[in-house]
Amino acid sequence: MLDPGVVHLNHGSFGACPTDVLDVQAQFRIEMERNPVAFMLHDYQPALEQSREALAEFLGADAAGLVFVPNATYGVNSVLRSLETQLSPGAEIVVTNQTYNACRNAAIVSASRFGGSVIDVDIPFPIESPSVIVDRIRSAVTERTALVMLDHVTSPTGLVWPVAELVAELEPDIPVLIDGAHAPGMIELDLSSIGASFYTANCHKWICSPKGAAFLHVAERHRPHMHAAAISHGHNDGWPASSSRFHAQFDWTGTDDPTARLAVPAALEVMAAHRPGGWEEIRRSNHELALAGRDIVADALQLAAPAPDAMIGSIAALPLPVPEDAGDSIFDPLMERLHHEWKIEVPVFAWPTAPERVIRISAQQYNEIDDYHRLAEALRAELG
Repeated sequence: MLDPGVVHLNHGSFGACPTDVLDVQAQFRIEMERNPVAFMLHDYQPALEQSREALAEFLGADAAGLVFVPNATYGVNSVLRSLETQLSPGAEIVVTNQTYNACRNAAIVSASRFGGSVIDVDIPFPIESPSVIVDRIRSAVTERTALVMLDHVTSPTGLVWPVAELVAELEPDIPVLIDGAHAPGMIELDLSSIGASFYTANCHKWICSPKGAAFLHVAERHRPHMHAAAISHGHNDGWPASSSRFHAQFDWTGTDDPTARLAVPAALEVMAAHRPGGWEEIRRSNHELALAGRDIVADALQLAAPAPDAMIGSIAALPLPVPEDAGDSIFDPLMERLHHEWKIEVPVFAWPTAPERVIRISAQQYNEIDDYHRLAEALRAELG
């Protein structure tokens, strides 16, 4: 379905869903509209449970602690709102300069409500080793730390973080909330092994589900205190006898189109069938292509690789030269020129602050090595 006249190098932002998966979603939607009452009251919950079980198996997660949410940002907000009543004035939430902006904003607003503060840890990029991340997070934790928010794969810099090592060091004394937006489908996951109090991520990115499917996984000790960002019937009563109160808080937050989350099992199956080696081969081939693409662009611009290969998944970022006429807007003109004049979709971020900037490439099964050569050619022409 992707436009063949465009070079698609930004899978990381919004994903892309195979037509076979969209067909499954469409069939769910037809069934829903043929008899909305029967679908919502009788068919929806069993189909949701099947989807939950399939996703839990893929993630190495406890299905009892897994709920669907519209996106990872909603998952982060749900955790923060649920924790507010348990936190005291003066408590601190630790984030980093590579935290996704929407989630940082959520932490700032949440801290303002309970009289706390947000501690922003500087993680350098370029970076030499994952140990730099561990050391800097460790140094920021104090007796006032109430929550640490970590990215599993950072949005601006495309780095895979050592979250399991950090969780092992911090939990259970300090709960950890992992924003894993990019991780499922990009890197192998075992949420039970990671052991974080909270883990939220999207399915529409690297699992390639329809948009609107994401999840939140919560450790058992926190489930009694959790509620969805949108409070609905499950907050007090009215959940099915076969459901837990935790599931009920999230499974029904008001009438919406649930077909994206019901199509997640189809996305898992369709993508796995794309390669003889299934998901393992998909992750490996995407990783190798991302590294090759990064090296092509870096060589064209005479840049050094800014991070070890082992810290790269299926996205990779490179710092770009700052133009002489640079402004302070977060919307970089280079990204617009690549879109309009070169037909290349690739994000150029103002990071860490304008006018400094990075370019981030993605590698998915529909990409080819020539895509990165075309980007390198365009960048040479645009940057001189």
